[in-house]
Order: sequence, then C-alpha cells, then structure tokens
Amino acid sequence: MTRADQATAVDAAEVLARCDHLGTLTAVPGIIHRAYLTPEHAAANAATAAWMAAAGMDTWTDAAGNIVGRYEGADPEAPVLLLGSHLDTVPNAGRYDGPLGVMLAIAVVARLHERGERLPFPIEVIGFGDEEGTRFGSTLLGSRAVAGTWDARWWELRDAEGVTLVEAFQTFGLDPSRVGEAARDPQRVLGYLEAHIEQGPYLEEAGRPLGVVSAIAGAHRFQLTITGKAGHAGGVPMDRRRDALVGASQAVLDIERLAREMDCVATVGMIEVAPGAANVIPGEASFSLDVRAATDEGRDACWRAIQDAIQEFCQERRLVLSIEETHSAPAEAPAPRLVDAVRAGIAATGDDDPLVLLSKAGHDAMAIAAMTDWAMLFIACAGGVSHHPAEAVTEADVAAALDAFEAAVVSLVR
Repeated sequence: MTRADQATAVDAAEVLARCDHLGTLTAVPGIIHRAYLTPEHAAANAATAAWMAAAGMDTWTDAAGNIVGRYEGADPEAPVLLLGSHLDTVPNAGRYDGPLGVMLAIAVVARLHERGERLPFPIEVIGFGDEEGTRFGSTLLGSRAVAGTWDARWWELRDAEGVTLVEAFQTFGLDPSRVGEAARDPQRVLGYLEAHIEQGPYLEEAGRPLGVVSAIAGAHRFQLTITGKAGHAGGVPMDRRRDALVGASQAVLDIERLAREMDCVATVGMIEVAPGAANVIPGEASFSLDVRAATDEGRDACWRAIQDAIQEFCQERRLVLSIEETHSAPAEAPAPRLVDAVRAGIAATGDDDPLVLLSKAGHDAMAIAAMTDWAMLFIACAGGVSHHPAEAVTEADVAAALDAFEAAVVSLVR
C-alpha cells in the first residue's frame, strides 16, 4: 500500500496525457491491446497506482487484479462512494474507452486533495482489470468480482494460447482461492458513478459535450452453427446443394432486417466456414450473434424472431441449426438519486437540460448494479467512433466532464 502526501493538480490536458501514456504500454508499438492479467495490464495498474498516490490515495491491487485507490473521508466508517471504469481494451483499440473514466475519477480526487477537502464519506477509484472479455471470452470479470458475483465455472476458461484463468491469476501474482476478497459489502457502499465516452454519435450531433445515461441495454450473445453438407464445387448441382454458408448469409440479412424493424441492435461479428477451401461447398458455418435492446422484453422478442427466421430458412434448405448462448446480461436502470447527482454535475457546467441517452454498449456499471446503485456520465466522442484507433475526444469536452464529475460527487454531500 502506498500513499503520497503532496497534492497534484490535474486538468483536462493531463487527463488526456495519461490516457495517451497508457496507450504506449503495449507489446506492439502503435497497437493498443491491454488484455486481462497480461504484462500490459500490470504496467497500466502500476502507472495508474502512481497517479492515484499523487492524488492522495492509498492504493492496492485487489484479489481480482483491479487497481484501487482510496481517498479517506471525514468519517472513515461511512459507506464508500465508488468511482471508476476499466483499463483493459479490445484489440487495436482507441485510448479513451475505459481509461478516460478512470483518469477523470483520479482527477476529481486530486482536486479535493489539492484543496485539503475531505467529504463526509470515503471515495475509492477502481480501474477494473477486465470489462471487454477479449482474453477469456467472458466479460466484466473485474467488476463482477467487486460485485460479489464471481462464477467458479470461469476458472476453466482458456485464452487463445490455452492458458486457463487459474493459471493467468497465478502468473499475475494473485491467489485464485482469495478472489472472493475483492467483493464489497453492499451495506458499506454508497453508490457507483462512472464517466465514459458515449460510443455513439448523438452528443456530437447535438453539439453537447455531456449527457446522462438512462439505462444500459440488456444483451444476449450466441454462437450459432449451421450445418449442411460439404461437396465438390464443380460436381454438386446448384439445386441439390446444402450450403451452410448460404444459410449463414441469409441469417445475417435476416438479423439486420429484424433488428431494424424491432428497434434493437444486433451484430454478427465473427464467422468461420469449414472446410474452408475455394473449391469445396461449405459444410458448416459458425457465427457469433450479439443482440441488445433497451428492455429485456424487447431484446428477447427480437431474438425469438431472429431464431424463427433462421430456423425456417434452414428447414427450406435442409440445413441444421444449433445454438449456444455464451453471454446474458439484463438491462439495467440507474438509481434516480445518482442520476440527479449527474444532472446536477452537468448543470454546474451550464447545461440545465442535458441529453438523456440509452447506452447500447455494456459497462462495468451493469455488473456493479448487482451490488449497489449506479449512474453514468457520457462524454461526446468524435463521430461516435469507439473500439477503434480513431477514437477521439476534445480537451474542451473533457474539461467539462471533469467539472461535471466533480460537481456530481460533491452534490452527494447534500
């Protein structure tokens, strides 16, 4: 555990510089990829811990690999306010999805420390180690550990190199048997606030730097496999083929059509074909499906319609459909008292009627919702681009976000 005694002022330019610095801590120059429990993760934790300490926080790595900083309150026994986001990324990522929220939270604490101000309650900033799920395929591992919803079945998950989650914990210096120690007592938590780039175009299009999140969309993920019959590309007549890729292609079109019609979002992000030769009719096509909507009912209705459409086409073409659900998360609504705090924060920047937005992307807040109340502040990002190196924010918008996030935290004193 470390602590610094000297306050360090942090402004928007420094917040962005820290995000940029994290982007350099990568195995491949110019390519940002920080996966859970990797050397890049360790380096990001170390850098973040140093910034936390400079802001007057005690710091430690918790039992799940999350980096945590605590700024003591006037009453150390009062329930703690949690702030944070994630430090991991998708492959070939941008700089701001996740880290910007962590750096803004640290900057808020740095301002309090610079003024010598202690709030009635402690603040803890958490840089979650795994939100994206890119290494082991199951998302929100860091925040689920904190929420106390860790699933022992995850220990057998393997990464692309065959390393199990248990082995990764041990290599990182963690004891798998102690992961439960990362969980918080809900009675000891005041709530959770998260700042995050919008990952959508609406704030920028409206000329607004900040917005309030109304809910986080519920999501289902599946692995669908369509099985037909492989055959010679020249020898099998067109009217006798059982081409699995044709079935998958029609499925992708039906998925897009139905998602549009039913006001959902649905994505096929990966597809694999076997045998995979230019002169062989595909006998099997396997593809991912991600379905999201504002409500669980809307999401589930869309999925049923998609399933029916794919099944009908497969029957017509003598194809077999198999389905494996790989992820399920309910839609989550924020707590009104914390939404009011975010609104008050934005109002402090001069916007008394902020844009209210549904988050169709998942966030650590949806895992923390199992343990405590939450709310989110959205920040405009250029073109709505995210999960891409072109991810960008403006210094002016980050400055507004820093002021708003500080004001939201302080408003909870009242």
